[in-house]
Amino acid sequence: MSKKIAVFTGTRAEYGLLFWLLKDIQNDKELHLQLLVSGMHLSPEFGLTWKKIEDDGFPIDEKIEILLSSDTATGTAKSIGLGIIGFADALNRLKPDVIIILGDRFEALAAAQTAMILRIPILHLHGGEVTEGAYDDSIRHSITKLSYLHGTSTEESRNRVIQLGESPERVVNVGAPGLDHLTRSNFLNLSELSTSLNFQLERPFMLVTYHPVTLSDEPPQESFKALLLALNNFPDYKIILTYPNADDGGRQIIPLLEKYASDNPKRVLAIPSMGQERYLSAIKLASVVVGNSSSGIIEVPSFGVPTVDIGARQKGRLRSQTVLHAEPETEDISKMIDKALSKEFTRRIHLYENPYGKGNSSKKIIDMIKSMKFSPEKKFHDLRE
Repeated sequence: MSKKIAVFTGTRAEYGLLFWLLKDIQNDKELHLQLLVSGMHLSPEFGLTWKKIEDDGFPIDEKIEILLSSDTATGTAKSIGLGIIGFADALNRLKPDVIIILGDRFEALAAAQTAMILRIPILHLHGGEVTEGAYDDSIRHSITKLSYLHGTSTEESRNRVIQLGESPERVVNVGAPGLDHLTRSNFLNLSELSTSLNFQLERPFMLVTYHPVTLSDEPPQESFKALLLALNNFPDYKIILTYPNADDGGRQIIPLLEKYASDNPKRVLAIPSMGQERYLSAIKLASVVVGNSSSGIIEVPSFGVPTVDIGARQKGRLRSQTVLHAEPETEDISKMIDKALSKEFTRRIHLYENPYGKGNSSKKIIDMIKSMKFSPEKKFHDLRE
């Protein structure tokens, strides 16, 4: 009898990272994929990206509506509550043998809390990382403690998960699942990408994503305005601006983003969601990736493209030397973009390795699932001095 493997996804970014793992579970005769879709995927405001999931050949077993049309911390907290109610019904119907949850989003926390109470073992991916500027940090570590198996992206993260009291034999460094795209995905060329986006894209161009910072004192509107002013200093570069995520403060950014694009229609494209094929193709072809998305730190270095990481959101996260940090101020952002584009920097970029692996995570994760022997009584692992 095949094992029922539930996989949760709540955002476009996390779905892109899970893509090849979903394919491999779907094609494995010993496993049965159950897909739970929630959060931003179901929101018209963020592009109804559940349709892309189905277009990719993944039947959706459960759609769990949780997002409120709110841009506040209170709204986010209420969404977690709605999520727990919805996931309780969904998981009770599906009764999976294990659920896979990636990362550190509030939607993922709701799914993890519910699975733990229902005694469904959780396999957590990307645990043990540090992002000091967002409440994602606390959520990530909380999901670690709710989980039974752990697939980390680096050895440093593995050690941190063990430090949190997880038994070493249940913690495996599998690398970053999103890097499987490097060896397994097809990419669009510039002409194909331009046609797909319905936007006359030319090189050089920048790919830009900015999310609200939910812990430190970095007001989303002011910081994003500083970024836009910095982009004005590079008039010869076309810009692809992707929408922020659904964290509180994200909806404040969207009108600024849309106005910037409408004021510069031939130079700037604003898009709610690109999908993984177009997004990764844009990374490969871009001169620089700018913003504060985790993809700029985890995936982009493998493409030999520089990243300018802005502000505190990703503070503390392990990074390649291809990633430059900028304060959320126009002058510093401009300075770091200049450095990233300089011949001196770009000619050395191929010398730097990505600490998140080489793109062979999916098989390691499936091996973990198949070898799992679950016990609901999880002993705390004390570190011995």
